[in-house]
Amino acid sequence: MAARDLTWRDHLRYRFENTLSKGTIAIIGWLALLSTAIVMLAALILAAMRIGQDPADHEHPYGFFEGMWQSMLRTLDPGVVAGDNGWQLRLLMMVVTIGGIFIVSILIGTITSGLESRLAELRKGRSRVIERNFTLILGWSSKVYSIIGELLIANENQRDPCIVILSERDKIEMEDALRSKFPSTRNTRIICRSGNPLDLDDLSVVDPHSARSVIVLAPETENPDIHVIKSVLAITNNPDRKPEPYHIVAEIRDERNLEAAELVGGTEAIYVQGEDLIARVTAQTCRQSGLSVVYTELLDFDGAEIYFKEEPALAGRSYREVIAAYEDSTVMGFMRGNGEILLNPPMDTAFQRDDHVIAITEDDDTLVLRPDGGGGLPDASALSHRQRLPGAPERVLILGWNEKARAIIEELDNYVAPGSETIVICRQQGAREVLVGVAKRMKRQKVRFADGDITHAATLAAVKAATFEHVILLSYGDLPIQEADAKTLITLLHLRNLADAAGTRLSIVSEMMDMRNRALAQIARADDYIVSDKLVSLMMSQLSENKNLDKVFRVLFSSEGSEIYIRPMTDYITLGRTVDFYTVLEAAAQKGETAIGYRLMKHADDRTRGYGVNVNPKKSERHTFAEHDKIVVLAED
Repeated sequence: MAARDLTWRDHLRYRFENTLSKGTIAIIGWLALLSTAIVMLAALILAAMRIGQDPADHEHPYGFFEGMWQSMLRTLDPGVVAGDNGWQLRLLMMVVTIGGIFIVSILIGTITSGLESRLAELRKGRSRVIERNFTLILGWSSKVYSIIGELLIANENQRDPCIVILSERDKIEMEDALRSKFPSTRNTRIICRSGNPLDLDDLSVVDPHSARSVIVLAPETENPDIHVIKSVLAITNNPDRKPEPYHIVAEIRDERNLEAAELVGGTEAIYVQGEDLIARVTAQTCRQSGLSVVYTELLDFDGAEIYFKEEPALAGRSYREVIAAYEDSTVMGFMRGNGEILLNPPMDTAFQRDDHVIAITEDDDTLVLRPDGGGGLPDASALSHRQRLPGAPERVLILGWNEKARAIIEELDNYVAPGSETIVICRQQGAREVLVGVAKRMKRQKVRFADGDITHAATLAAVKAATFEHVILLSYGDLPIQEADAKTLITLLHLRNLADAAGTRLSIVSEMMDMRNRALAQIARADDYIVSDKLVSLMMSQLSENKNLDKVFRVLFSSEGSEIYIRPMTDYITLGRTVDFYTVLEAAAQKGETAIGYRLMKHADDRTRGYGVNVNPKKSERHTFAEHDKIVVLAED
């Protein structure tokens, strides 16, 4: 249509619709204008026709302003018209009243609709977060509950701590879910906002530039790593980014995406590769009874954790002297001024003035030097000089299959003695071909495969499952979560029955996909360890509090450098001698190792006593260790 063909009606309608697009306020404005027009028109008619309340009284008609007032009353209250006298007044006011009914009805509907719309916006949580120094969680998954649970414990000694969550889920749904899991959040406030972590406008609502740490969760969808990488990119490449480096902890599912993620995050992001972590922990814990309790103690915030602290007073002292300088904390190593991590360094390594002590302690305020600045005197006569026996070949049984199986077998090859054997039993297409390739690369163990249904007791009996030193029970990754966990639980029950019938004690590491099914497994011993995504949650929580822990965990959970071992106490302390932990420290130091705890086997089945495991014991307490008691050490091998 040409411009000359446009009529005044087209222009009027166009401008009218443009004003309506401005929302509820514009509609209310038009209704107010229409009401005013009706009231003023009625007032003009009343004044012009000299109509009054009493038709017989021609000397006191309504004036313009009085007419406006009377007309306005009738638009607001239809009942007022009942008191009108005279048909002229009644007809006029009836018209005004009917117009008022329509206008007020529309007004009420508009206000109601506007309020509902506004409440819906408020329900989404779109107001900007004005907190400072908080923990920001981007995304939502089953791990969010474990992470928040750990942060609530970590924040207990903080002043006015806050956790902010940005997710595409509804704000009220998130708040209800968290309220059901955490009836009390102690001294921590949790703020939820609805939005897409990839959208810069939504991201600005939670102000990531004011957060002290950012946790990025992988969504439970296809290609979750792409979502994580984009979320990190939205922070690090944000046009409004802060000049200081960010502290980002993100989850990566597929190791193949790790290189791209590191390019995006640079030195500002730490990535936790969950599948690799679970595989490493599974391989290490299945071989050492009680090691799972040690890892749990170090990774969660309930009990002792790993802390860093500058200690200029220790400058010039050797590592041997430093490990004995604390009564209530256990030193693991040093962090040099350049960030280099030294776990269990040589005993003559000197502590430098700009170094940090890496220690296990209850809290950051309990990492305190002994008042005298020295260490306890060890009882040299109680030290055992028995040489550690070489490891014997081991037999490992892996039941079930998922993508972690290959990594677990490869990790086991770093620890088992030559001549060991690993047998995999599952019913999974392609598993045999994968194992054939893995077996060719193994140096210390033979790998065999057998096809079978692990949920049948006959299958487990035929392979003599009760004769294996270690059993690893994996969930089938291609099954729905609940079905996979059901198979795991059934197999676990069969294994325990076989062990009881044979009178043996099996060391079983099980994998659970849903943490809610963990209670059904009825853990009775430290040997029965259940690995799950909670490990990833615990590590991400720890790293969000201290990014330097990443370097420590990389050493602890790898086969290179010093790791945690649980060894016979008789290799270190003479039986029947009552000693304090200073003596245990010295016994380990003479072997180039760092003692961090012990295990009393008389409490091996007592869950309330941590299955006998005591990490970071008070060094002055004295114990008489029995024949089968263990020492927990950091050692090269």
